[in-house]
Amino acid sequence: MTGTVLCDADGNLFPSEEPAFVASADVTNAFLAAVGVDRRYEAEELRLATTGKNFRTTAVDLAREAGVEVTADVLQHWVQAEADAVTRYLGEVLRPDPEVRGPLARMAQTHALAAVSSSALRRLDACFRATGIDDLLPAHVRFSAEDSLPVPTSKPDPAVYLFACASLGVGPDDCLAVEDSVPGATSAVRAGIPTVGLLQFVQPAERAQREADLRACGVLDVVGSWAAVEAVLRSR
Repeated sequence: MTGTVLCDADGNLFPSEEPAFVASADVTNAFLAAVGVDRRYEAEELRLATTGKNFRTTAVDLAREAGVEVTADVLQHWVQAEADAVTRYLGEVLRPDPEVRGPLARMAQTHALAAVSSSALRRLDACFRATGIDDLLPAHVRFSAEDSLPVPTSKPDPAVYLFACASLGVGPDDCLAVEDSVPGATSAVRAGIPTVGLLQFVQPAERAQREADLRACGVLDVVGSWAAVEAVLRSR
């Protein structure tokens, strides 16, 4: 029986992807200009190109595509700048959603819950407070590929899922991961964790392709709501 539900955060527990990229695009473009890259991105273009990655990985990837290597000190400066901008904006615009909190609260009565994200812990803190689920996923069960690991990384690297399992003292087979993005699902599947794809906050025009892509990653099923995740848990 599944004992622990490992929840991706952005775009999964709350609709943070679109507003996050509104704030992130300005920082991304400033970063690219600062390192001598002419390319610029609109928020939606950046979202479609980098969903599931954190800014650290995105910045390195975009710079390398232009033939630019970024030093660790420069990268860290821009990682912090992006985190500040996005955290502030998400804390202002996100709101509680009973279609998320209700199922999560019921699941918390029978299963352990944890959050496993590529995002920084400070950003997660702001999002959980703004959406009213910070009591269901408190700080000690939040795991960040940016902050929790000895060396920061990002999904699809499975490191953050493996770290979460080790920290919680559970095996991958004792968990169920819930992911909305292809990099996230790939991360969980590579860690050996049974995974469900969730489309609740995926844009309607993108859902058919996202479902196909998630299934290609090896997820157990793809569902449209947290209530449907409950049903999957009951069947395991």
